[in-house]
Amino acid sequence: MGPKAADKKAAVPKKAAVNKAAAAKKAALKGTQKTVKKVRTSTTFRRPKTLRLPRVPKYPRRSVPRVSPLDQYTVVRYPLNTESAMKLIEDNNTLVFICDVRANKRQIRDAVKKLYDVDSQRINTLVRPDGTKKAYVRLSPDADALDIANKIGFI
Repeated sequence: MGPKAADKKAAVPKKAAVNKAAAAKKAALKGTQKTVKKVRTSTTFRRPKTLRLPRVPKYPRRSVPRVSPLDQYTVVRYPLNTESAMKLIEDNNTLVFICDVRANKRQIRDAVKKLYDVDSQRINTLVRPDGTKKAYVRLSPDADALDIANKIGFI
């Protein structure tokens, strides 16, 4: 039995489909875009910025996280009760503390808040010639520096 007439008609589109599939394979393997050589206008080569992914470690490199050596007891060493400090307490609602030299204003503010339960409005600091840090803690208007000084116990 020979091929029927319908089978001859199906053979022609099959050949076109094979050619189309071969062209698709070639395009997938080689790509369809043409490569264009970039014209360099400068004599210096600048390395292109590439993607730098953040590190994703498999395990922590330090078994226990570091604890800051500056807690509230080391930040604020002791209150200063000189005559000028007393004048500031009475007139400006300001407490004067000797602090750790490494402490910054935010750490001093947090330490005063934790130790004495008062909000500070402003903090000025200076390092004295003897190497210690002095902090002037201006209290908020709702807190009274005299009451806090009595609570601390140096008045």
